[in-house]
Amino acid sequence: MATLKYWIWLTTRAGLRPGEAVFLAEHFGGAERVYFADRAEYDLLRLPRLVKESLYDKDLSGTDRILEDCDRENIRLLTMQDAEYPERLRQIRTPPCLLYVKGKPLRVDEAVTVGLVGARQCTDYGRRMAKELADGLARAGVVLVSGVAQGIDAAGVRSALRAGGRVISVLGGGTDVVWPQSSADLFADVGVAGTLVTEYPPGTPTLGGHFPVRNRIIAGLSMGVVVVEAGRRSGALITARHALEENRDVFAVPGPADAGCSQGTNALIQGSGAKMVCKAADILEEYQDIYPNRLTLAARPDPARVLEETDKRIDKNRESAYSTQETCTKEVSQEQRILLEALGNETLCPDELVERTGWPARQVLSELTMLQVEGFVTPAGGNRFRASRTIGKA
Repeated sequence: MATLKYWIWLTTRAGLRPGEAVFLAEHFGGAERVYFADRAEYDLLRLPRLVKESLYDKDLSGTDRILEDCDRENIRLLTMQDAEYPERLRQIRTPPCLLYVKGKPLRVDEAVTVGLVGARQCTDYGRRMAKELADGLARAGVVLVSGVAQGIDAAGVRSALRAGGRVISVLGGGTDVVWPQSSADLFADVGVAGTLVTEYPPGTPTLGGHFPVRNRIIAGLSMGVVVVEAGRRSGALITARHALEENRDVFAVPGPADAGCSQGTNALIQGSGAKMVCKAADILEEYQDIYPNRLTLAARPDPARVLEETDKRIDKNRESAYSTQETCTKEVSQEQRILLEALGNETLCPDELVERTGWPARQVLSELTMLQVEGFVTPAGGNRFRASRTIGKA
């Protein structure tokens, strides 16, 4: 505890930029030695005047308050000297000297971790893709690393938690400062079921300038980062850049060529070497051979078996299950048969069909469109659909 207070003192010096605390600790041989150095030793260093003046200040009352706040809020502190400090994070160019952690332990070195980031003002398509990717990754055993901001981050985190996955949310302020208010439930849920982590002490407000700095931690904790919707000047692209600089994998979800929210992701695919992904399996295939014992890949339905079961059920229930539907002998694809079986007699929305089939949302929507054209499915209002015909034998 005695040494810890010097780490807090060092990392709360005004004007300190990422990497400068590490430089000082390495130069003097630890945070305690930085504290006990004199003015002449500081003046020999090429540091901004604001930083030097802050180093002259030896008052530890603020440090004591931070320790009290951490104790009251059940926040753990990790320094670079601690064995629990993630080696994966230690290896980046500007690792944080001190982390404030709330919730479950920050154990990532033995896990497959994927960062998921994207636009706050996202489209329905982006939100849907974030949910689908996060769900698939979580069910496979991947630890999701993200933030808690509205939009892509919040959609992904909520989906991963619902799937029972591990989540690490990296914050741009103190763990006790809820921002945005729309994510208050996520702060509570991640603080219990997952891990909240930040390099800012309790009480630190969430400021815009903190996010570019925070993004290096998301990239550093992750083996790969997937970007779901990002404009040309999006903060998510900063995370992707950090990932590329640290030799981490970068993935991007494509979008319409004329959509502002997809300009950044499309540019990553086109010019930065990011892998285009449309489903969780596109990401998982990069790691399943390297970490076969850390991933649980859910088996996709066998189309042939599902088709056989579909035919049996249709034959068996032709009079009862489809009594209100017209029988048609027109040929449909194997995928369309599977989707009709998933729809059955119910009125369902696309998200429910995604869950039943295990398909990407894009595929479900595409097949639904074709089934509407062929007259097998009709809209039922409220973005829901019902079968209007069953499949007869030619």
